[in-house]
Amino acid sequence: MTEFDHSVEVVTKSDIESRVGELGQAITEDYTGRDPLFAVVMTGSVPFAADLVRSVQLPAEVDFLGLNRFGESGHIGIAMDLSTPVFDRDVILVEDIIDTGLTLSVLRRMMMDRGAKSVTTASLVDKKARRVTEVPIEYRGFEVGDEYLVGYGMDWQGLYRNLRSIWAVLDMESFVEDPAVLARSLGMAARPRWAKQTR
Repeated sequence: MTEFDHSVEVVTKSDIESRVGELGQAITEDYTGRDPLFAVVMTGSVPFAADLVRSVQLPAEVDFLGLNRFGESGHIGIAMDLSTPVFDRDVILVEDIIDTGLTLSVLRRMMMDRGAKSVTTASLVDKKARRVTEVPIEYRGFEVGDEYLVGYGMDWQGLYRNLRSIWAVLDMESFVEDPAVLARSLGMAARPRWAKQTR
């Protein structure tokens, strides 16, 4: 794994590929003969969801749900709703990260209130140390600590969603001062608006 002063790679590309394949196999076994609907929670979960659904060897539908989250209270608003009815469907919520569990608890209850036959959750990472309310995560990728994470869908000021591995921020001040600090360390050309200011 690669490490810089400001961040360290905590989950490699190969580890992600292996674990996502295992989750896809588990879902295939659990949902054979059923009609799953993957409800992908925008935006950070998109890379994970794309790889996950391609590893599932079943016919399946995919739809997207956009949320407005309000603080740490678990209150959410629907910015973009599913276009597919969930009534009598086996819904698999796909998230990039679960921490307090409050938002997930609301989402699961919402799907059941809409008449879903069943609701399960697939999450790329689980920050269990931050849990406020217990929620089931039937398909968990990786349990992590409380570090700020970027990569594979997770961002800092819009950057790093496209990285193929997951990084933990070690020095947040460096990212605040220069959002593209990791991109530069990885040899990626920074966008003009992230060009580091010189004095």
